[in-house]
Amino acid sequence: MAKARTDGLVETDLPLQMAFMAPRLQGDFFPEGRLELSLWGCGRMANVFLAAWSGPFTHAPNRITTDGHGLYVAQSVPALAIVGASIKSVRPARRCAWWGTLTEPQKITRKGARRIATTPWGVTIVEERGEGVVVIAAGASMDEAERGLSLSVDAIIAEANAYVERCDILPSAPEMMRSMAVQSAHASLSSIRRAENGAFLGLAAGQAYSAPTRTYYRDGYWTLQALLFLDIDAVRDQIDLLATGIQPDGEAPSGVILTGPKQGEEWEKFRTTSSDYMEHRRSTDWWSDHFDSPLFFILTIGDYIRVTGDKTVLTRHWKTVEAIFRRYLGFIENSDGLPRKPRHDRDWADNVYRHGYVSYNIGLWIGALDMLAQYAGEIDAGVAEEARKTAITARASLDDALLTSHGWYADYGTKQDFLEDHLTLDSLTLLRFDAVTQAQAKIVLGHVQSLLETRNNDKQPYGDWGVMCAWPPFKRPADTRAKSAFAYRYHNGSDWPYLSGLYAEQRLKYGLDGWDYPMLRWWQTSLENGWIGSVEYFAPPFGRGSLLQGWTGMSAAAILEYKPQIEAALAVQK
Repeated sequence: MAKARTDGLVETDLPLQMAFMAPRLQGDFFPEGRLELSLWGCGRMANVFLAAWSGPFTHAPNRITTDGHGLYVAQSVPALAIVGASIKSVRPARRCAWWGTLTEPQKITRKGARRIATTPWGVTIVEERGEGVVVIAAGASMDEAERGLSLSVDAIIAEANAYVERCDILPSAPEMMRSMAVQSAHASLSSIRRAENGAFLGLAAGQAYSAPTRTYYRDGYWTLQALLFLDIDAVRDQIDLLATGIQPDGEAPSGVILTGPKQGEEWEKFRTTSSDYMEHRRSTDWWSDHFDSPLFFILTIGDYIRVTGDKTVLTRHWKTVEAIFRRYLGFIENSDGLPRKPRHDRDWADNVYRHGYVSYNIGLWIGALDMLAQYAGEIDAGVAEEARKTAITARASLDDALLTSHGWYADYGTKQDFLEDHLTLDSLTLLRFDAVTQAQAKIVLGHVQSLLETRNNDKQPYGDWGVMCAWPPFKRPADTRAKSAFAYRYHNGSDWPYLSGLYAEQRLKYGLDGWDYPMLRWWQTSLENGWIGSVEYFAPPFGRGSLLQGWTGMSAAAILEYKPQIEAALAVQK
């Protein structure tokens, strides 16, 4: 349905949905004639209806063009420009989100060339600037919307074009690889969000994860791996923001709520009255007490120090880091150095009741221990030494706890009770954080290639479509719920491009070929299905998750980390 071009862009004859996301403004454009606008921190703002466009269409990050038409999203202000526009109508949103209170729409007001759509949480202005040229700005206040209108059309177009160039991180690559790299970098860069005053306001998990406005420990960690190369200040700011969500005992939610005042009022009303949302125990929590979140906080600090050499961030948050360390020591039984997860659905696999030893979490734990052993000595030598010894014990205990007779590490459980021993991509955290030997890592990667790469697994019924996150499906139905109750769906075998990026990264790390398949297959499937941009997950016959998913930037992270190696391989292929 869509085709990658040599310049890294995507072309299609069909009018496909374009998701866009800038520091404040976000939304969806449908070339059939609809533009849906939202604002970070506020929610849904307005729908704009316009005359349909005809193809062929050229898609780029936050930009779409066709003969006589173009939509360009600014970066510095919450505004976009449309060239070749024929506006039919503007309608203000009646809710800030699906859970918000339904409001009576205010009548659209006109002031000269402007149409103004007002809601209790913000304002959208559509301003005509000559024949077929329109600028649309949104704001939490009229002042912010006016700032959006302050840019000329040429300036907006220039910002949009410069952003496309910024995403082009592998220009020497063939069209499929180059376009994938562009979209992966876009996923990560577009996650950087701003408040009305321009201050950093978190890394968005994705366009669909914006109401209530929140930022995640887990999604943010994988998203910022590319930002370690592209925007290190955002990484530092993310650390400081996430620190505010961690409790004195080291507990952390899945994410931190960042709503503006009006959206916040609506969310609190809903959170405190809906029985389905009582797991959000505090007003700042998005899904309280996630087992993996605190470990990602420590790992993020370690990555930041590794890249910058700046240890002040660790000093600033030391009490929080130490509390997390002590918390996880409390999950260890039998003095084996391995924390055991209670039976609940609160880690990445949040549709699965994983319990006992969980390979994914143990990989994070050993990585966090290594970070403390390496960097904490100047603050507390005792903690650094305790972390070092615990890491040695954990590594020594790992194989006995989770290594299967097949040669890979089980997903979760205990050998004395129940062991879900299928192969998972998220267990590659054990490889990423050097919890296993190089020889064992290569054995695991060999099994991933033969079983999780669908091109090599003829026991799954759908042919060559991507890299499954798990195989075979979960043995015990009672351990799954919701979407993951279905084989091949969600945590039960879908392709998650962020995990495919992690897998590609590990093949590059250990000097193995075949790293390009996990990088490219998700993107090929996306183009085949007309999904423009990075997708959250997908699997036949269940379709896709949301668009513009931040952690799909993991492929960009792998490219930036191993760029000389990749460019050399691509040169040989030519």
